[in-house]
Amino acid sequence: MTPSRDIGRLLDIMAALRTPGTGCPWDLEQNFSTIAPYTLEEAYEVADAISRGDLADLKDELGDLLLQVVFHARMAEEQRSFDFGGVVQAITEKLIRRHPHVFGDEHSQTPEAVKGLWERIKAQERKEKRDKAERYSGGSEDEGALAGVPVGLPALTRALKLQAKASAVGFDWNDPRAVLRKIREEADEIEAELDAAPEAAGAEVGDLLFAAVNLARHLRADPEAVLRQTNQKFERRFAVIERALAARGKLPQDATLAEMDALWDEAKAAE
Repeated sequence: MTPSRDIGRLLDIMAALRTPGTGCPWDLEQNFSTIAPYTLEEAYEVADAISRGDLADLKDELGDLLLQVVFHARMAEEQRSFDFGGVVQAITEKLIRRHPHVFGDEHSQTPEAVKGLWERIKAQERKEKRDKAERYSGGSEDEGALAGVPVGLPALTRALKLQAKASAVGFDWNDPRAVLRKIREEADEIEAELDAAPEAAGAEVGDLLFAAVNLARHLRADPEAVLRQTNQKFERRFAVIERALAARGKLPQDATLAEMDALWDEAKAAE
């Protein structure tokens, strides 16, 4: 078996890994549920490579993410549910259907118009999917304005999508300053809980985070992306603290908080 640029070779390798008797014991014992966490992890590693601007690493991480698709498709093929070709056909059909301004007679040209068109088509798809399910089940289920947001999404991303759906039906602030006031209100509630019932203060933090996501949305910032950037900034500045302390013959646990705070301020000023 040799490497290749042909997707068929990747499919052959995956089939070999999943062949009983001659395949890889680890690959053979996996199922959709056990592989799902790796799929999420690889998606995050793609995002990390992009945030670092490392295109060489991005190529490798995209390959790892593609492997996850191939792995799931192979397991589905073994169950005679669908195969990789079915996955490709499904996404090509969806892209053509959702881009009538490119492949059809629609004439939306601005990004805003295209986004609105995309959402209308998605809503129609959800309705058709729901109607089909109702025909099979013989029942009827109402779908609320917030339906369709996967529960498995990262909490910040899911909060963002829930808020966007609520905003689409008019449940939203018109001014980011109003959201900022909400954040202050939530912070005050945490302070009140710390005075009255410290053990309950943690639950209020969730409300504060939800409000912070809302502010990011109003500022057209992706909360996952900006928090990722802040994490990187924290790591970078803390590394400066560690190097400065090492030059003094110290470890962080040997330094005072005041000393580390001063070094933090120096690292911040240097940026």
